[in-house]
Amino acid sequence: MERKLRVAQYGCGKMSVYSMRYVYEKGAEIVAAFDINPEVIGKDIGEIADIGKKGVKVSDAKKAGEILKEIKPDICIITTQSLFSDLYEPFKVCAQSGVNAISTCEEAFFPWNSSPKLTKELDELAKQNNCTLCGSGYQDVFWGYLITALSGATQTIKKIKGKSSYNVEDYGIALAKAHGAGLDLDTFAKEISASDNISEEQRNKMIENGTFLPSYMWNVNGWMCEKLGLTITEQTQKTVPQTHNAELKSSTLNMTIPAGHATGMSAVVTTKTKEGIVLETECIGKVYAPDEFDQNDWTIEGEPSTRITVNRPATVELTCATIVGRLPDVINAEPGYITTDKMPDPVYRTKPLNEYVK
Repeated sequence: MERKLRVAQYGCGKMSVYSMRYVYEKGAEIVAAFDINPEVIGKDIGEIADIGKKGVKVSDAKKAGEILKEIKPDICIITTQSLFSDLYEPFKVCAQSGVNAISTCEEAFFPWNSSPKLTKELDELAKQNNCTLCGSGYQDVFWGYLITALSGATQTIKKIKGKSSYNVEDYGIALAKAHGAGLDLDTFAKEISASDNISEEQRNKMIENGTFLPSYMWNVNGWMCEKLGLTITEQTQKTVPQTHNAELKSSTLNMTIPAGHATGMSAVVTTKTKEGIVLETECIGKVYAPDEFDQNDWTIEGEPSTRITVNRPATVELTCATIVGRLPDVINAEPGYITTDKMPDPVYRTKPLNEYVK
């Protein structure tokens, strides 16, 4: 009998409920789990994912390095935060241990255009220890490969426009706070929007020194241009608060957001290219009102023009299923920080994951 793919789970919150179950359903197994939350540490992973006890308890993330080096899993799934600077330590621990790693961190999808210094450091560390680091998730298919595949059926492209919305309640407190949910508008302007009211020179300096805060589409546009072979000449972003005319309860923030306060944000990224193609993409992340739902809407303007809309996508489940499906691709990839534009197209896995590993 072939050995099952051995997976570690770093971060045992909302996303891990799905990612860990999906790992088992695809014929692999979780051999270690880590978190920083005292209420989660010591729990059996089966209790968290509601799949029956597995005999694997969540360890303190401080012990991740020694445990990873000792048990040497094939790969580690990281489902914690959304900014690359917050993922640097988990990625570093994996790379130092010679363990492949993949993360749902949105900036990790294509961090070369927002955190090049940290990405280069991790890239070199992963190469030294013969492992691969990567970011994937919902954006890999619905903001990435779906759009580049449609581009392949287009004769001439003038503009690619995209808009995607998601409920920050589904992802945990770190993401909700990163979107400014719950802030009054003055505080939102100071803490969230102010970072975009800068010159291109200032932005480039921030990117260079690792202090730039990209919206999710910033990295998506970089990924897409890389995949399509486009040369970026200018890229800007603008964030604006989203509001609601009545108060909204947020279980994630454990508060009631007053009417008129920020429920989240919209971020628009505009990318101009040497080839004349413009990318204009928007992501809207907020605490939803009762009648709101997830949507993914993209238009390729050209000959011919094509529009595709996906209403009510199960964003969390799609994110986790994409991550789990990507595990063999990451293991098979060259060592270093390798983004998914350099990997095979995402495919449905009909056999146990281990059978896809070269």
